[in-house]
Amino acid sequence: MNTRQVLLAAVLALAGSAYAQTKWDLPAAYPASNFHTVNLQQFANDVDKATGGKLKIQVHANASLFKAPEIKRAVQQGQAQIGEILLVNYQNEWQLFGADGLPFLADSYDQAMKLYKAQKPFLDKKLGEQGMMLLYAVAWPPQGIYSKKQINSAADMKGLKWRAYSPATARIAELVGAQPVTVQAAELSQAMATGVVDSYMSSGSTGYDTKTYEQLKNWYDTQAWLPKNAVLVNRAAFNALDKPTQDALLKAGAEAETRGWAASRAENDRTIGLLKQNGMNIIAPSPQLKADMKKVGDVMLKEWLEKAGPDGKALVDAYQK
Repeated sequence: MNTRQVLLAAVLALAGSAYAQTKWDLPAAYPASNFHTVNLQQFANDVDKATGGKLKIQVHANASLFKAPEIKRAVQQGQAQIGEILLVNYQNEWQLFGADGLPFLADSYDQAMKLYKAQKPFLDKKLGEQGMMLLYAVAWPPQGIYSKKQINSAADMKGLKWRAYSPATARIAELVGAQPVTVQAAELSQAMATGVVDSYMSSGSTGYDTKTYEQLKNWYDTQAWLPKNAVLVNRAAFNALDKPTQDALLKAGAEAETRGWAASRAENDRTIGLLKQNGMNIIAPSPQLKADMKKVGDVMLKEWLEKAGPDGKALVDAYQK
């Protein structure tokens, strides 16, 4: 073999390996430091390793590729092969996407996992109809109320400028007489600094990420709900992979789900501790506030069941069994 033939063989081998390598984009809405994004990066690394570099997944954190509300459509249309969404954001499209945002339906990690198991068959069917598949889902830490002023009952929430980021959070505002303001996670710090919002409901994780403690001083640990981030895959993109690569992706997804739920629990403890260190008052809700918020939850569950129809009832029945 002369030098020219050796070079040609090398070029062809390179072309072959380049051709065999598949690159996927994974848009995500949260900062690179957020535990969900850290988990996504670990998942991408695992896929790379398990496939010997055949499938490379590029994580685009902090809504840098698509804004949060655009990610689902991007995956559905194949603009991104895989993406992470907050399920409750899509409740208006299909009520069952919002099941884990119903206040006080599932108010602990164990209950949230039970709800996920009840919700999953419905999600699989719906996403399948939309040309996608659910790879895995991970719960956020439990949701509490951040507020500038002290809250002892729902009456104290009247007139609060309340960050709404989903149909459920907007409805809570209406039911307690607060003013809902739509603000995405990436814009939250700015909205608090400029007084656009003075209260919102979220996890300790979001509060710490956005340095909420610099603007609002009280967090009520209501454990209202544990919404989930779901990682969706474009079905056609998945079908185009060879079987060993598909298997590696599914295995890495299953491991990311287990790891993610454990990370969420750890994150909850860690961020509540950090909020406290930074001067946030971590407050157990008063019996009156708990009772008031439970009523809000009951109203919202009843409304949701009316909209969600037989599938919604079947889901809640399966969960409450």
